[in-house]
Amino acid sequence: MTQEQISAAVEHAHDHQETYLTGFQELLRIPSVSTDPAHRADVQRAAEWIAADLSRIGFKNSRAIPSSGHPVVYGEWLGAGDDKPTVLVYAHYDVQPVDPLDLWDNPPFEPVLKDGRLYARGTIDDKCGVFVNLKAFESIMQTDGRLPVNVKVFFEGEEENGSPNMEPFVIEYKEMLAADLLLISDGGSLPDQPLNITSVRGIIDGEVFVKGPARDLHSGSFGGIVHNPAHKVAEIIAALHDADGRIQIPGFYDDVAAVDAAEQQRMDEQNEQMKAYMKERSGVPAFWGPPEYSFMERATAQPTCDVNGMTSGYQGQGSKTIIPSEASFKVSMRLVANQNPDDIAAKFLRFIDSFHCDTLDIRGTVDSKSWAAQLLTQGPAVEAINRAFEVVWGKRPLMYRQGGSVPIIGMFQRELGIPITTLGYGVGDNGHAPNEYIFLDYFYLGIDTAIHFYYYLAEEKANNRSTI
Repeated sequence: MTQEQISAAVEHAHDHQETYLTGFQELLRIPSVSTDPAHRADVQRAAEWIAADLSRIGFKNSRAIPSSGHPVVYGEWLGAGDDKPTVLVYAHYDVQPVDPLDLWDNPPFEPVLKDGRLYARGTIDDKCGVFVNLKAFESIMQTDGRLPVNVKVFFEGEEENGSPNMEPFVIEYKEMLAADLLLISDGGSLPDQPLNITSVRGIIDGEVFVKGPARDLHSGSFGGIVHNPAHKVAEIIAALHDADGRIQIPGFYDDVAAVDAAEQQRMDEQNEQMKAYMKERSGVPAFWGPPEYSFMERATAQPTCDVNGMTSGYQGQGSKTIIPSEASFKVSMRLVANQNPDDIAAKFLRFIDSFHCDTLDIRGTVDSKSWAAQLLTQGPAVEAINRAFEVVWGKRPLMYRQGGSVPIIGMFQRELGIPITTLGYGVGDNGHAPNEYIFLDYFYLGIDTAIHFYYYLAEEKANNRSTI
């Protein structure tokens, strides 16, 4: 590996910025909303678009492989040699729904560049993870004719739906997916501060349905004699936490593992900086949660339970005096190390069953589950990331715990046993929300960072053959 090789690839990327931006916008225009059956064909179209680009770049066996849900885009370039590591690169090309649509300043699938920001659904979560890697590979291949490491790509099409069909897919294709390192290109960094994730929380998504009368009833005729489903939903939601935010599902905290001393020290050092940043970003006057834990502990090392949406009754303008026939709410729980998603799901459903009554039909469901995961904190892969950020951004990344979840990480760790690290490119804001955007300068910096990482990984691994 020479600096000339890196410089040539970076120069190629810079010379083709306009072309790369046009291609990114083309991908962003495909409304690959995995949770909405109406967009199933769009998800397929996005997968085929990416597979075609992989083939054009020079990857072999590039294709959209069917799963029981949405397709997985796979491709491989294995010409670096047996003495070089093989990296399985993960990102997801599906996106969140765009609702509420009226809060978008521009159509969510018509990219708009304004004040150095590119606005569209999927810009930071996570089509940048797909596209930045593609363009890093393309820039290297165009200038060097080969990649410095062996690469397999695994671009998922249902991450935003909880990856429900990925476990059987990974088990079926375990041999094809064998690698020395799993690189997760989901998430990103703060402006002017690169980040490297050391852990992710698991997640459970569920829903609770309460059914009452056969139809909406006149509240003057039936108020006081018919049990209101909305009241029961409010009762259940109120019972999920105590006044300080401790989760009241029996046994919920039984298996929560304490973090090690190094992780605790990192959290303590980052607590005030991250607290200030998240306060500015959220716009809340103060944070809330069990007072015995610091902000960073509550945000990343403790489990959570949150209501994500509620539905019942009349939602239009003015009043409509009814007793609604049904009510429901959506809930998600973030899990930490040692918490078994199957165990927590069973405890949640038992908790919902405890509200059984003769006047209403109450039913809880669990839609998806994933484990928490621990990622690499040292070794050649981490050092390659550190060097790449230091050269391109001017500073090494902050190692931090991630409060969010990437469902496939825990599953990969359990099924494949591959060491995992992250290199995300989503520097912007409003993921999962209206007016999602990526900073254009950091989009281009992401390509430069990826180019440096792949070359540095080959070098670091050559110098340390015992670990990745």
